[in-house]
Amino acid sequence: MSNHHAPKSQEELAELFRAGITTGVGKSVKHESADKHVSGEAVYVDDRLEFPNQLHVYARMSDRAHARVTKIDVSPCYAIPGVAIAITHKDVPGLLDIGAVAPGDPLLADGLVQYVGQVVIAVAADTHENARKGAMAAIIEYEDLEPVLDVVDALRKKHFVLDSHQHRIGDSASKLATAPRRLQGSLHIGGQEHFYLETQISSVMPTEDGGMIVYTSTQNATEVQKLVAEVLGVPMHKIVIDMRRMGGGFGGKETQAASPACLCAVIAHLTKRPTKMRLPRVEDMQMTGKRHPFYVEYDVGFDDDGLLHGIEIELAGNCGYSPDLSNSIVDRAMFHSDNAYFLGNATVNGHRCKTNTASNTAYRGFGGPQGMVAIEQIMDHIARDLGKDPLQVRKLNYYGKTERNVTHYHQTVEHNVIHEMTAELEASSDYAKRREEIAEFNKKSPVLKKGLALTPVKFGISFTASFLNQAGALIHIYTDGSIHLNHGGTEMGQGLNTKVAQIVAEVLQVDIARIQITATNTDKVPNTSPTAASSGADLNGMAAKNAAETIKARLVDFLTREYRVTPEDVEFSNGQVRVRDQYLSFEEMIQKAYFGQISLSATGFYRTPKIFYDRSKAAGRPFYYFAYGAACIEVIVDTLTGEYKFLRGDILHDVGNSLNPAIDIGQVEGAFVQGMGWLTMEELVWNAKGKLMTNGPASYKIPAIADMPLDLRVKLVENRKNPEDTVFHSKAVGEPPFMLGIAAWCAIKDAVASLADYRVQPLIDAPATPERVLWGVEQMKKVMKAQKAEITATEPA
Repeated sequence: MSNHHAPKSQEELAELFRAGITTGVGKSVKHESADKHVSGEAVYVDDRLEFPNQLHVYARMSDRAHARVTKIDVSPCYAIPGVAIAITHKDVPGLLDIGAVAPGDPLLADGLVQYVGQVVIAVAADTHENARKGAMAAIIEYEDLEPVLDVVDALRKKHFVLDSHQHRIGDSASKLATAPRRLQGSLHIGGQEHFYLETQISSVMPTEDGGMIVYTSTQNATEVQKLVAEVLGVPMHKIVIDMRRMGGGFGGKETQAASPACLCAVIAHLTKRPTKMRLPRVEDMQMTGKRHPFYVEYDVGFDDDGLLHGIEIELAGNCGYSPDLSNSIVDRAMFHSDNAYFLGNATVNGHRCKTNTASNTAYRGFGGPQGMVAIEQIMDHIARDLGKDPLQVRKLNYYGKTERNVTHYHQTVEHNVIHEMTAELEASSDYAKRREEIAEFNKKSPVLKKGLALTPVKFGISFTASFLNQAGALIHIYTDGSIHLNHGGTEMGQGLNTKVAQIVAEVLQVDIARIQITATNTDKVPNTSPTAASSGADLNGMAAKNAAETIKARLVDFLTREYRVTPEDVEFSNGQVRVRDQYLSFEEMIQKAYFGQISLSATGFYRTPKIFYDRSKAAGRPFYYFAYGAACIEVIVDTLTGEYKFLRGDILHDVGNSLNPAIDIGQVEGAFVQGMGWLTMEELVWNAKGKLMTNGPASYKIPAIADMPLDLRVKLVENRKNPEDTVFHSKAVGEPPFMLGIAAWCAIKDAVASLADYRVQPLIDAPATPERVLWGVEQMKKVMKAQKAEITATEPA
């Protein structure tokens, strides 16, 4: 890359030009930090060098689910050696509320605590341990109030954080009344702990003029900037957020990274000392929200083939004590309560239930998975009632290509590929043959039962809050031909930086090694959207592409004037530039452009087109496009214990034209396992007083290598570019494959249903822990016993 290297001949440059780049779009380039990850050299916030005179913060949390704070005495805190300051809500110089969209999240409890784990005071000391001792020395007294801890109780009492919302199409009531068959049911869907490896953390350095540099593990740099500015009572330009990488986020650092950053900033402001806060795992799990648990009720009418006639679904999201992002999350659950199916005549109600637990928040899929679990339960229930293969019922109800293709929120489903994908996966997984073999196995095996399920995924891509569908980027090319790239997205291990670098490499036709991506920084790219909604590469990749194309256009314009040629005579390839019949290295060209006084720096911007949603009419086009997937999962269940093992998983997933197949397959595998974990083993348990009991790895089980299907086969759909004008016609990959895990839950129920000849739907809530599976087995045994007794009673004596 250096221009000090010996110049190459025209023949050598021409040969390199013809070779083409190997690290651009569509190539399996390894993660830009892969070597650092495996060697331990990757620098996270906690790895940064400590500042001299640095303080460490510990938060004293409420031990009551709902209570008035009658007394706070922080004077005993100062008896602990090393304690510098103890703060309450009265010490916050600016705004106290750090609610993400709607108010309701005080940084420190303001006379009222609303969940076990809410921050009441924060203490800073010279060490974390001294801060903890200081915080525990404070005297805090309460007057208990009655908590609401159950989502069904909250629903019945209309105890909501925000108003309910409804989607409606057709006339569900009359269609239910006249349907040949009708079923009702209910379902509890559990929450999920994010369990990022790096807990919530921030490190803050005060600067002159009352400013702050905040090093933080967040998916939403601009929101942290805004909230830190607000709690300090200063303009946003005083605050700089620096975020190089996260040790995982999954949505848990979209809004809830703000609390440690703001606490550090207040203490740094009051003490004029650098301040750091790292949550220990137990405190992190108690203090922060989870995936929303949901309670679902449904009423469905259908015919003898299983075709839907009318459907009504009540979705009650357990939001915790405050709004956070619950409005959009419950909305997305409603948007995805169709999954891949044409509902026709449907009413979907979404309720935002308030309970005295931590405020639940974004999590991969953002409510979509909960809506999709509901409709997949309904498809299984219909199939059992009719004695049909659930896949047969699913395919019958798929959206059509040119008819039966309008959603219950009035968006037309375009470019639907789920029919072809299902057919391909059916064939590659030998679904029909294995279905027969499993039925035969179950007849002969009294204890061990096998189950099989093939479920689809149709997931809408875009933020449902349409203003968030925008992004910026910044590119500098230096005089030696090296490239500096910055964008508004955040890297949490998902490979976003690698993909964005590949996009720039593709536009400028240079090797990715020439490009240096730097930390997400509000000094460089302002007003960023959160890295969420699977839109990181869609938005930031397009913004970076825009910036690279701006510089490239300037270079082409310069070369056409310099060499008196047409733009068609200028071509970039593999770090070389052909100008008619002459070849220049990229470095040579940049040198010439610099001396020609051409700007080698550009910002880029992108906003997603076509998106709108009229909430008053509950209609619009909230999604730019849909990503599709399908999973076929086989399981074996021990009916004596409820334990199970996944034997095989076949996955086919649609990413359009893949930006990086290796990263995309990794995302599909990881998302599937995380989705499978949510629906099978990740169980959150609170005691009767609202305290989270599953608050660490000893009590909260996440999937390990032994929980993977023994045989896992993952394939990306080939030769299927995104018809919409996305970045190089790719599709988002972060969230959609999470819902592939639903097939694992359905397979378990399929195995249990075999005990009643597949004619009864087992009542197995999610997660389907071995205990719940065993209860489902017992339910099937009772059904069979009752049926035998009925037959015996009707037989002639």
